[in-house]
Amino acid sequence: MNITVCPSCGSKRIRKVRRNWTGDFRGQLYRVPNLEYFACPDCQEKVYDRQAMHRIEARSPAFAKSKVEKRSA
Repeated sequence: MNITVCPSCGSKRIRKVRRNWTGDFRGQLYRVPNLEYFACPDCQEKVYDRQAMHRIEARSPAFAKSKVEKRSA
């Protein structure tokens, strides 16, 4: 995936970045180290490809219960 224009503000300054990413699920913070995604410096929009979303989901407490249920099935 290559994004050259921000889908929110139309800026051409959007760039692929690799950063430590922090999320919050119901007050529970979690971190994804070295996540690669697109970030717009003009409007702070973030765009994630499929691989980035898989990495976020793997670390998210929101998906922890479903992982346990799958193992039990």
